[in-house]
Amino acid sequence: MAVFGGIGFGISVLGGCSATGDVQPEPAAMPVRTSSLDITYGPRPDEQFPLPAIPYQKVASRFHRQIVPNPTSERPGIIIVDTENYFLYLTQENGMALRYGVGLGRQGFEWQGRGRIQYRRQWPRWTPPDEMVARQPELQPYSVANGGMPPGLDNPLGARALYIFQDGKDTLYRIHGSPEWWTIGKSVSSGCVRMINQDVVDLYNRVPDGTPILVTRIAKDGVATL
Repeated sequence: MAVFGGIGFGISVLGGCSATGDVQPEPAAMPVRTSSLDITYGPRPDEQFPLPAIPYQKVASRFHRQIVPNPTSERPGIIIVDTENYFLYLTQENGMALRYGVGLGRQGFEWQGRGRIQYRRQWPRWTPPDEMVARQPELQPYSVANGGMPPGLDNPLGARALYIFQDGKDTLYRIHGSPEWWTIGKSVSSGCVRMINQDVVDLYNRVPDGTPILVTRIAKDGVATL
């Protein structure tokens, strides 16, 4: 598996040299090594709400963005959410796929099937459903009636959200960013499919509205089951 992103590179900084007297040239500085992951998960100061760098070293390497063989027979251009292994795939040419790690909430396990990304939003507002507000009254200020939570770094939908419809109807199932990078690869109490903000920005930029999506479980033998 090849880590997605630019290849690592080194930057050598050479000190100035003098050809006069007994002054010795300054030794060359040690190369500064920059991992491709430093770029992939580095800060995004150009965002509406600048994203901080992600301490990717604390996230299991299998959940880092990377190119892998397509584990299904789906054609290129399909989003596949594997709820068994906490992966999201974007299928590509030549039998490959771009894989991201995801976290899953209760709603993330409740819906499976085929649908489409009806639309996408940058820095969306979050409006918890009335059922959630009833369970958690402290969310009342962010209810649908009150207009939801404004976008920002603390918003549960993060930097981007992709809204999944099936047969023209909203499934209430979302792919979205999250500031809680430590929940990647885990089950959490609420939410749908959460991604590291840097990853959901990358996915957002790669897929248009109308992109097909399959939410399923993929066994170790690569068989997808609905």
